Amino acid sequence: MKKALIAMLFGSALVLAACGGGDDNAGEDTGNNDAGTEQQAEENGDTGNADGGTVDTAAAEKIAQNNCATCHGGDLSGQGNAADLTTIGSRLSKEEIVDVIQNGKGGMPPVNISEEDANTVASWLATKK
Repeated sequence: MKKALIAMLFGSALVLAACGGGDDNAGEDTGNNDAGTEQQAEENGDTGNADGGTVDTAAAEKIAQNNCATCHGGDLSGQGNAADLTTIGSRLSKEEIVDVIQNGKGGMPPVNISEEDANTVASWLATKK
């Protein structure tokens, strides 16, 4: 019970922290319109994946906190019988992770999220090696 409460509080704090604050540079023209997409991706918290694309890390973390943290823990290291997802990318490809999310596997039931959200989370988890 205590662990569930702590996980819920931690998840709530992360969600609230992600929602707070404004963009101090909103509306400002920095004059650097030639900035590369890789630099922009890094500034937005996006990381590269094995497919050569980028992963929206912030969106993936939010989806994971809302849908995965209850069983896998706030840090995704696994709780009880739930798998540790911190290195799942070294064992499964993005496509395999999407399949597990959508169809379940072993004791994990299918997760009721959109295909887009499943792909976002799977791309992010695939980078965890």
